[in-house]
Amino acid sequence: MIGFITETTLSLYGYFVIKIRLDVDYAYPSRNKSLICTALKIRPKKDYLKNSKIIAKMVNETQQEIMAYWFFTPLTLPDQDMMEKMNSKRHEVALHIAIDPYKELKSLETLTNQKLRYYTIHGTERLLGRIIWGRKLGQARVPIPVDFPLQNFWDFPTLSLDRFCYDKTTKEAVKMAQENVSEDKVLHVHPDWLFKKGKFNHRGPYYEVLRELLDVDEELEELAVRKKGFIKIGRYSEQFEYIKDVNLSERFFNKLKDRDVDVFTFIERSWCNSLTFTSSDKWIKTEDNIALLQIDTFDGWWEKIGKKTRNMVRKAEKSGVRAEIVEPSDKLAECVWRIYNETPVRQGRAFSHYGQSLESVKDIVFNTKNCVFIGACVEEELVGFIQLVYGDNLVVMTQILSLQKYWDKAVNNVLLSKAVEVCTSGNHKWLMYGRMGKGSNHPSLDKFKENNGFVRYPLNRYYVVLSGKGGLAVKLGFHRQFRDRIPESLKPRVISFYNFISRTKIKLAHRD
Repeated sequence: MIGFITETTLSLYGYFVIKIRLDVDYAYPSRNKSLICTALKIRPKKDYLKNSKIIAKMVNETQQEIMAYWFFTPLTLPDQDMMEKMNSKRHEVALHIAIDPYKELKSLETLTNQKLRYYTIHGTERLLGRIIWGRKLGQARVPIPVDFPLQNFWDFPTLSLDRFCYDKTTKEAVKMAQENVSEDKVLHVHPDWLFKKGKFNHRGPYYEVLRELLDVDEELEELAVRKKGFIKIGRYSEQFEYIKDVNLSERFFNKLKDRDVDVFTFIERSWCNSLTFTSSDKWIKTEDNIALLQIDTFDGWWEKIGKKTRNMVRKAEKSGVRAEIVEPSDKLAECVWRIYNETPVRQGRAFSHYGQSLESVKDIVFNTKNCVFIGACVEEELVGFIQLVYGDNLVVMTQILSLQKYWDKAVNNVLLSKAVEVCTSGNHKWLMYGRMGKGSNHPSLDKFKENNGFVRYPLNRYYVVLSGKGGLAVKLGFHRQFRDRIPESLKPRVISFYNFISRTKIKLAHRD
């Protein structure tokens, strides 16, 4: 074999270069738009090569040694913006042959003013695809002349990464990609499946895998984009947005727009920090809250919680309940799984973790970052747990659960007492436990928080409008959660009705 294998396999530091082959079959993130534009041979400017440009930015920003080989068809030729993003030694233009090998080669070399070295062939297994591309109905791929001057890129060992990502976890796909890179293999992807999962061709999504592999877009790591009606709302995962300050910048907002986010929301961590920027008139500020416990010393907390709660902890400990930090293990995962699947209803409503598989629980136990588990035992049986996630100036209590048959032993009180002890030993001043009071919708849980020293801490939540659709949604109030739009006077009735519906649905769903 000739070409890049012998010339650019190793970096200056002795590591294998990440080589990515990108077959730019279709120009738009929307599959339907791409098919229509291909059939009509038109090229609207809006969103043209959008996913390709996102990948090009990632390639340019990474500190890894990398080469991206871009294979363009006559209907996905790079525009000026794309050419500018490929203006470095990390990118090479190549030919993805659709109909006429020589004509397409000349056209692409003239457009880019580059001498091409490699080609691949655009295949269309389905009849509709052949019609759209104007190919002969019996021709899945055009034949390549024997004397064609370019080298076939399939000569190099290749992993179809977007196909592998179809039914694998991000962790599995990243591991596979790293192994293939270390074996000097090419990673093959199609830009149109960067964020989406194919229904028929079993490809994608592979953005998270590529992000981890290239170690870029760190600020988007915990970002979740949720479709709500006609808009997309971006926010960090519930625990993450409380433990980290958002690094707001024009670059960050542009990346959100690249991902079609219409509204971005975040909270101001005012208990330990304050905003260092000036919000614009497009930012909507609303009231939010959290249940927050300020901890100086364990003894100080113990005196503050009141006699009744102290007696519950003492009584539980005398009856044999003990709490301690538990290392991640199969035994812990099995305990958590058993608690998850003990009952479909908790706190009067459907329990979201009911029915969760043991494998998914193991993923939580073994792979959650900056996390510690506290377990409660009765004799040798693990009967409850707390999950604590550590952040900047805050510890978040994401879960506190125990087996129902031990509720009379005040297991959760013992667990929370141990959590406070763990926080004080690590000099962590703030412990958070979800929302409280207005907006929490858990009156019984609020009482438990109050008895254990938590207070309702008000804070600001911001909504940043990033598109015209987002602006309209904000004016109509679609950006806020339904529970926050319910008048306080109606909440008890609405919550009771919601709980009844959720209980009924989960019982029916898991009925034998």
